[in-house]
Amino acid sequence: MEILSTPKPSAARERILQTAHTLFYQDGIRATGVDRVIAEASVTKTTFYRHFKSKNNLIIAYLELRHQNILKGFEQTIKENGGSAEAIVLAMQNWFESEDFRGCAFLNSVGEIGETLPEVVEITRLHKQSMAQLFETALPESSNRSEQAKMLALAIDGATVKAQYDEDPAEAVALLKLVLKSITPG
Repeated sequence: MEILSTPKPSAARERILQTAHTLFYQDGIRATGVDRVIAEASVTKTTFYRHFKSKNNLIIAYLELRHQNILKGFEQTIKENGGSAEAIVLAMQNWFESEDFRGCAFLNSVGEIGETLPEVVEITRLHKQSMAQLFETALPESSNRSEQAKMLALAIDGATVKAQYDEDPAEAVALLKLVLKSITPG
């Protein structure tokens, strides 16, 4: 899904977007004002508004960038691990254990601003659908592979939330492994 028309690439736009990406994920969307993004990206207000008409446009661009990055990352991890579904759990474990883990940016965004910016809900819905489709490619052939992928995607969302509030994500990873084993017996 592309809400915004594709803008011309520019170093300033990329700096703004990367700065927002870091701050929105690290501190939250509501807690991060445009002035902070402008200051940390080292751009002027004019430059900011030339590239993003509003904070809402920046939020949408942030989620679209995050979507692209996550899909690429999972595709690469699955490919590097022979196309196996176990690679998905490994990728989740690595993410849960990373220093900057703060949960799912999409679910966090829906919780923060989904009611006031409905595009966030739609982007999240499309992201989750894309992830389930990607997971399907890593599951063994079966007549219910699509449903298994959706179950895995749902379990991953639950494990992500659990890892976000637990001090140690080990139990979330262990439960995710059990879910994977139950949907891919053999």
